[in-house]
Amino acid sequence: MATLTKADIKKIRKRRARLRKKLRCRFCPDGCDKSPRPVYVDYKDVRTLRSMLNRNGQILSRRRTGNCAKYQHAVRRAIIRARYIALLPYIAEE
Repeated sequence: MATLTKADIKKIRKRRARLRKKLRCRFCPDGCDKSPRPVYVDYKDVRTLRSMLNRNGQILSRRRTGNCAKYQHAVRRAIIRARYIALLPYIAEE
């Protein structure tokens, strides 16, 4: 079994990072410029909102979810509303 040096591991990680799939905003199928003007994410759609949270209940960043800026703001508002009426937890349940 061949042992890898630190330089080899670094090269492999760089190559994997380049090959990673580009994320697209799930709310704008035609692109963000052609999205409808009233940007709205349904706060009652718990399944979608839960995919935007990590295990600890924190909102994931745009880099991780792939959302555009407009819809990331809307997602944040929807999560806050859902938490307020107890559809989503504020912290993780353990």
